[in-house]
Amino acid sequence: MSHKAIRALYSNVVTIDDGAGAFDAQGNQVTIDMDAVNAWVDPGAYIAKRQAEYPPITDYLDGIAKGDQVQIDKYIADCQAVKAKYPK
Repeated sequence: MSHKAIRALYSNVVTIDDGAGAFDAQGNQVTIDMDAVNAWVDPGAYIAKRQAEYPPITDYLDGIAKGDQVQIDKYIADCQAVKAKYPK
């Protein structure tokens, strides 16, 4: 059971138990549409994917320190490629 998807789709859910289900603040069980939960796509998933593939910031800073515009441009191009691969 995807807790993150349930919380995103059902704002009234405060407790989730994989065996018992989802419950609101009064302890009432909330009916969950598992098709909707399974179809939900995390809108922030791109963030972790981008972070894992961005080049190290030290490459950019090294280019600035050396005055190496080619290195700076390569860093920027590499970052733009990652952004294109994992759009918002």
